[in-house]
Amino acid sequence: MVESTAATATMSLRAMSPLDGRYASAAGVTLSPIAPRTRLALRAGEGDLAAIEAALGFALPRRPKTVTGEGVVSALWLGPDDWLLVDESEGRDPLALRSPLAERFDAVTAPFSLVDVTNRSVALSLDGPAAEAVISAGCAQDIRLQTFPVGSATRTILTKADIVLWRRAEHRFEIACWRSFADYVWTLLTVAARAPAV
Repeated sequence: MVESTAATATMSLRAMSPLDGRYASAAGVTLSPIAPRTRLALRAGEGDLAAIEAALGFALPRRPKTVTGEGVVSALWLGPDDWLLVDESEGRDPLALRSPLAERFDAVTAPFSLVDVTNRSVALSLDGPAAEAVISAGCAQDIRLQTFPVGSATRTILTKADIVLWRRAEHRFEIACWRSFADYVWTLLTVAARAPAV
């Protein structure tokens, strides 16, 4: 009986998020947590990118605020030799030591750094015509549609928190932040959503 209970507990393990169960809405915007995704921090020099891109299956973005991808995997440009790889496929085994995305790099002999940062951050989405204004209440970066078009992504600051901001549609943004800042970011955005200026 003990073995059966242990096996059941193992099968249902999942990482808890500080945003689990939260949802907020106000005039023109809704906030909701995003299910966990594999996130890998990739660092590599320009001369080594051909081998890395061959393993990845698509070209990495080379310009600020750009994103490239194939299927459920995207690469967000964060710096001249710095990318965030995001795998949106569902059903990753929470007990697996390595993600299938990381395994793509097993045969790469060029020098690079690949760190699984999946459990370091959590993500949330803001949807609606007021989403841009809500984010702008705490972010000094110009994220208007003409300067931050659909598909753009950047590392920036939301008041005091380091975030990765990704515009997925005209009125849909995703924000990823460190777990320790999740409650702060959520609270800041929900307060901004209720502000008369929004």
